[in-house]
Amino acid sequence: MANKPAATSSATTSRHKGKESARKTTPKQALSVAERLKRLFTSLCAQIDGGHFHNAIKTCDKILRLEPNDADANRTKLFLLLQTEQYDAALSLIDKNGQHAFEQAYSLYRLQHEGEAKKVLEEIRQEKGDTDRGVVHLEAQLSYRDGSYEEAVELYNQLLETAEPQSEEHSDILTNLQAAQQHLDFMKTGFLHALDALPTSVTTTMESNPPPAQPSNAIAAAVASAALVSVAPAASMERKARKSRVPLGVVPGVTPPPDPERWLKKSERSTFGQGRRRKGHGGSGATQGSAAVENASPISTPSHNKPSGSKGKKKK
Repeated sequence: MANKPAATSSATTSRHKGKESARKTTPKQALSVAERLKRLFTSLCAQIDGGHFHNAIKTCDKILRLEPNDADANRTKLFLLLQTEQYDAALSLIDKNGQHAFEQAYSLYRLQHEGEAKKVLEEIRQEKGDTDRGVVHLEAQLSYRDGSYEEAVELYNQLLETAEPQSEEHSDILTNLQAAQQHLDFMKTGFLHALDALPTSVTTTMESNPPPAQPSNAIAAAVASAALVSVAPAASMERKARKSRVPLGVVPGVTPPPDPERWLKKSERSTFGQGRRRKGHGGSGATQGSAAVENASPISTPSHNKPSGSKGKKKK
């Protein structure tokens, strides 16, 4: 009867080992493509909501490896590339799919390919007309960059008429409109007032003088380096001398200066050994303590005599 518990425990352990071996031998079932896509899209939504755009691009690549023609994944990846300012990658994705003409024009504009961007916008205008606000916005920005401020002002006024007053778009349009209007005013009348402010000796010879020659790259670099060299000493001369800080409790001219040898060891100072008496210098070879006692001034001790005066008399 005493051997039954041991037999029971051995049977239990062998049963657990059998279950573990069965778990190890059974292969994990692979998920279907639909289930994997479902999980990847769930992760993609969470990454976009959390602002993890670079990780979201990697998730889009995983989805496109499983389903290369997925329109949602392609559109989302294009949005993420524009959001992270990867315009070259966005253009390559657009060329592969052959869609998203406005995004192509915007990427070309950000890469400073204004001529190609205008051609793409012209094609969009022929297909959709002038109703697309994004196209009008981009045309106004291109006109402002090219120096066509009058055309930019007209386009911004057109957008301002149909924008909601309290929207963020309305404030952006007002800011861009003011910048374009200032440039336009300077081109029309502002430069004339600037010319009138110049002295007559400059204005009389301005029209007859030839235009200044464009400096070559080598000359421009030399002039720039010379300007930097000439500016550096001026900047250093402008620096004010730092005032010396006086410690707390020190009055300049009154408080004695600190010992200049305070940083040296005591044995290395010039005052080391002064004021000491060597051993055996006295006649009887007295120690330092006895010499100090001999040189000390006498100490007065109270006398034990009876006090004088009437205080000690007894009353009769």
